[in-house]
Amino acid sequence: MILGAFSPSSYLRSRENYFEGYGIKASTKHCIEAILGFPALSHLANFGYHLMRLPFTKMNGAGNDFILIDNRKQSWKLSTLQIARLCDRHAGIGADGLMLLEPPLSDQAQWSWQFYNSDGSAAEMCGNGARCFAAFAKGLSPAESVSFDTLAGVIRAEFLGKEVCVDLTPPGPMTMHQHLLVDGKSIVVHSVNTGVPHAVVEVEELASVDVMKLGSLIRYHADFAPKGTNVNFVQKIAPERIRVRTYERGVEGETLACGTGVSACALVMASLHGMPSPIGVEVKSGDKLKVSFETHELGYARLRLTGPAVVAFTGEVELD
Repeated sequence: MILGAFSPSSYLRSRENYFEGYGIKASTKHCIEAILGFPALSHLANFGYHLMRLPFTKMNGAGNDFILIDNRKQSWKLSTLQIARLCDRHAGIGADGLMLLEPPLSDQAQWSWQFYNSDGSAAEMCGNGARCFAAFAKGLSPAESVSFDTLAGVIRAEFLGKEVCVDLTPPGPMTMHQHLLVDGKSIVVHSVNTGVPHAVVEVEELASVDVMKLGSLIRYHADFAPKGTNVNFVQKIAPERIRVRTYERGVEGETLACGTGVSACALVMASLHGMPSPIGVEVKSGDKLKVSFETHELGYARLRLTGPAVVAFTGEVELD
């Protein structure tokens, strides 16, 4: 539980203060016996509570929000269930994902991350998360640039005023014009891996798309089995601007933004319409991102994502 909310120790202290307010000099032990009817206990651990306080920072990148944890000493080992509870928007802190900052795994990076989706599953890469992670790392150890190991490779980031620019891993081969049968209709889907797999569907009116329904059907489509895919719906709104909505795998729903998703959309729209780099992107949160890339005969290279990374709040949470 987040500190400041109910906890067994704060409850017992409040009961003791209540008694003393009426002139009854009762210890916490007596409060337990007299009010709760439990046998006298000298330690809360005997009461079944084994609580640890986990410091965290809550950040968001264009509305895509994350829990970040300083794990340089590698003292925190979180279970899948604990991660899912922390990311739960009703029972926990609430987030689209969770990251632990740890020592590097290679000699090419300053740090490494462990990244988890809100359901507790591990993920290779997250563009908005990478910007937040870089800003978090800069707060721990000031620098003009940051590099860190991920399951997708080494990510490098630099700081441009209030924005963060990350070099994403080289995109995988693009598969264009796939015709999928979805809900009884044929839908044209394009796909590319920008650190994690993404399917892209171009639409004429983004606001009318049922992202939850269509996104889920495409995410679990047999053509993307067994791991599935993230699903993006994109609309061209100007010669150099697009608007994107994303259904994220692991979150299993629409998020306010997806960095690797908007990057995938930019590459697809460059291929379909010859849109030049950089491409401006509007996401559901209302924030704006920028995707830049280099075009080569064999595809695209030096894929970069620029946008905000903002601290919402810091705190401690009690883990059981």
